[in-house]
This record gives sequence, C-alpha cells and structure tokens, in this order.
Amino acid sequence: MKIALMDSGIGLLAAAAVLRNLRPDVDLVLSSDPASMPWGPRTPEQITALALGCARAAAALEPDALVIACNTASVHALAALRAELEPALPVIATVPAIKPAAALGGPVAIWATPATTGSAYQRALIRDFAGPAAVTEVACPGLADAIEHGDDAAIDAAVAAAAARTPAGTAALVLGCTHYELVADRIRAAVAPTAAAHLTLHGSADAVVAQALRRVADPTRRGTGTLTVLHAGRSAALPPAVLLYPQGLDLTAPAA
Repeated sequence: MKIALMDSGIGLLAAAAVLRNLRPDVDLVLSSDPASMPWGPRTPEQITALALGCARAAAALEPDALVIACNTASVHALAALRAELEPALPVIATVPAIKPAAALGGPVAIWATPATTGSAYQRALIRDFAGPAAVTEVACPGLADAIEHGDDAAIDAAVAAAAARTPAGTAALVLGCTHYELVADRIRAAVAPTAAAHLTLHGSADAVVAQALRRVADPTRRGTGTLTVLHAGRSAALPPAVLLYPQGLDLTAPAA
C-alpha cells in the first residue's frame, strides 16, 4: 500500500508518523513545496495552484490515496483537487477537530493560520459542529513558518502571543494547522496556566489517517516501508528541521 501526503512543508509529518506507526510497511510519498512557504498570506488562487502542483507530483507515483495534510490547502484547494484526481485517486482533507473538542462542553479555542482563521470554511464548521460551546478563533501569524524552519525563538514568541489571546478557562484547544501538532507540548505549556483544569488538545492526524485507510481500495495490501520525498515535484531529502520534532524522529527511525 502506498499513501501520499501533501503540505506546504513539514506539517505533513504528524499524519505521516501516525501512518508509519500504524503500518510500518506502508510506502509513503511526502510532497511539499517549502520554498513557497508560507501559504497563508497567498490568495486562494495561488494556494490552489501550489496545492495542485504538489498533488500532481504525488499522483504521478500512483499512490492508493492522497492526504491533504494542510488545513489551508483543505480550505482553499479541496474542490479543485477532488475535481481533478477523483475518483481514480481518493483525496482526504484535513478538517479541524472542532466537533470532538466542542463535545466536551467547555470553552473552545481554535488556533489556526490567518488564512484559515475567520474563513467561511472554518466558520461553517463552527456553526455545524460546535453546538452551544463558546468558540474563540485565534490567528497565529508566523507560527507555522517558525516551526518549518526550527526557529525556537520565533516558535516561543508566536506561541506566547497566541496564548495571550486565548481566553482564560479554555477547556479544549483545536490545533487548526498541521504544523502546530509538531509543538503540541509547547502549546499546552503556554496555555495551561490560564486554561481549565483539564485542558485537552485536539489535532487532526489520527482522524485523517483513519479516513485515508478507509478510503484505500485494498488496505490489506502490504508495502515495503519506503519513504519518497518530493519538493516542488523534484526528488529531495527530509530537511534537518524534522529531527527537532518527535514525529520526525519517529518517521526517520530505522524499522524494527
């Protein structure tokens, strides 16, 4: 089985690590375009064009499914990707985990890129799935870019700024950008002092992977555990920054 994941950069590590842990045999294709980061400030048309480029490069390697491991691309490019690639290639989007976060009943904060925060897409998810829970959207400018480059000082500054805008008593925090899952522990530590006693963080990687495995025509077919990395459609290596994050270490660890 071969599954491709696409993102602007290393945000796809979270879902890729979950896949590798669940199915060490799966052949992974990681397609991104880090030179074009960040995608958030770009127009929807530009984001769609970049996402299509990453998706086409991955699709050329004939995967069994394609995961859009990027919230911004899911917001702006999902329809175009599905129109071009399905039904031959199942396309799985990343959706912020608003429904399970709101189900806990307490106040919810959604951390996301400026492009996703306040978008019609995210507002519709809040309307449809948040129920009576109080929801605060928190834009996190610069955080994804800092994570991409492994810039500790910039990560700390962006996390602290977002934490300061997160209401006291927040009980559930939705990580609305796949990059943020790579620094979940640092986000928790920054928010915890003013959060509810039992703060929960909600990423998307587990749900996205489960959906991808459901969409594969033959999930029992085994691969050989290969890892293919594409940057703007060209063969590449994982950047050194991936080793700064637990998911990157999981993905690059020798097979047992």
